[in-house]
Amino acid sequence: MPANPSVASGFSRTTPQQIQVAATAFFALFSVVGLALYGLPLYYDFMVREFGWSRTMVTSGNALSKLIVGPVFGFGAGWIVDRFGPRRLMMAGILMAGIALVGLGAISALWMFYFFYLLNALGYVCGGPLPNQVLLSRWFDRTRGTAMGFAYLGIGIGGALVPLLANWLTQHVGWRGSLQVLGVLIVLIALPLAYFVREDPAGLKSKTRPTYDSAAPRAPRTPAHLAPPAPLAPVSAVLRSPAFYLLAVGSMCSIAAVGGTNQHLKLFLSLDRGYSQGEAARVISLVLACSIAGRLLMGWLADRVPKKFVMLMIYLLVASSIPLLLVGSSQAPMYAFAVIFGIALGGEYMIIPLMAGELFGVTVLGRVLGIVLTADGVAEATAPMLVGYLRDRSGAYDIGFFMLIAAALTGAVAIGLLPSPCVVSSPRLGFSKSV
Repeated sequence: MPANPSVASGFSRTTPQQIQVAATAFFALFSVVGLALYGLPLYYDFMVREFGWSRTMVTSGNALSKLIVGPVFGFGAGWIVDRFGPRRLMMAGILMAGIALVGLGAISALWMFYFFYLLNALGYVCGGPLPNQVLLSRWFDRTRGTAMGFAYLGIGIGGALVPLLANWLTQHVGWRGSLQVLGVLIVLIALPLAYFVREDPAGLKSKTRPTYDSAAPRAPRTPAHLAPPAPLAPVSAVLRSPAFYLLAVGSMCSIAAVGGTNQHLKLFLSLDRGYSQGEAARVISLVLACSIAGRLLMGWLADRVPKKFVMLMIYLLVASSIPLLLVGSSQAPMYAFAVIFGIALGGEYMIIPLMAGELFGVTVLGRVLGIVLTADGVAEATAPMLVGYLRDRSGAYDIGFFMLIAAALTGAVAIGLLPSPCVVSSPRLGFSKSV
C-alpha cells in the first residue's frame, strides 16, 4: 500500500497545489543550498589571502558550526516538522541563511567568521533539505522520486550559477560585496514562496464540505483549531532496525567524501593548481551543471528500479571520480572529474530521503531524517577540516583525497548490506519494514 495514502488517493494527477509545492522546494533548495552552501567555499581563497588563515581554519567554520548546530538542533528540527509542519521552519531557515551571508561579507575577526557560519548552518538545518524533503513526501507518493529530482534541480542550477555569479560580482563589488548580494538574493527568491505554500494535502481536504447520511446521527464536530493534535507515530521501532544504522553509516561516509571534495575544490584549483578565478569557476560550474543531469537521472531511476541499487551506483561514482583529481595537471582529467562527480552529486542528497521513506514510511520521516541528516552533517563538517589539516601538514592533497576515496567505498559497502527492497507497510509500528 502507498506510504502516504492521503496523497495517493487524493491526487491522481499533478495538481496546481503540487506544482506550487515543487516550485517552493526548488527555489528554497536553489537558495539555501545552491547559493549559500555551494557559494561559501568559493570565497575561502580570498580569506586565506586577506587574513592569512590556513586551510584548516577556513574550513573549520563549516565544521564547528555543523558540529554544534547538527546535534543540538537536528532532531529538534525533525520533531518540529512532524508536529507543526515544515513551512514556518523553512521560512526561519531562509532568513537565517540570507543574514549569515550578509554578515560573512562584513567580517573582520575570527569570532565573526564563526558566528555567522553558525547562523548559516542553522539556516541550512531549518530551511534546507529536511523541511523540503518532508514537504515533498507529504504531497507526492507514486511520483515522489521524480518530484524530489525536480526540486533538487534547484541545488544543481543554483550551484552551477553561483561560481559564475560570484566571480562576476567579485569583479564589480569585491568578494565582500559579492557575499552580501548573494545573501539578499536568498531571501528575495525563497521567502515569498515559502510563506504561501500549503504544508499538507489534508489541509485542502478539510476545507471541502463533508457529506452526511441523513438517517445517521450527526456527531458534534470539534473546531479544527481546538482539536487535539494526533499522536506521533513511534520512532523507537526504527531505531531498533539494523537498516537504520546501515543507512546512517552509508550516507555519512559518502557525504563525508562529497563534502570533503566540495569544500576544497576551489582551494585546490586556485592555490595548488594555479587556476585563475575564471578557470576555477568554470570547472566548479561544470560540476554543478552535471549535477542537474544527475538529479534528473537518479530521480527517474528511483521511480523505476530499487532505490538501494540507485544509491549504490551513486556512491561508487563518487569513489571513482576523486582519483581523477590526482592525475597530472592537465585539464582533461579535471573536466572528466567534473562530469562524473557532478552526476553523482546530483543524486547524493536526494536519494537519502527516498531510501528512508521506502524503508520506514513517511509518518516518522521528519524524525528519521532529523537523525540521519544530523549524522551526515557531522561527517560533512569534519571531513573537509581533516582534509585541510592533512594538506597543511603534508603540503599536498594526496593523503586527504585517498581518505575520501576510502570513505566513499565504505559507504557503498554499508548500502550494499541493506535489506532487499521489498517493503510492506506496518501502521502499528508507524513505519514500513523490509522483508
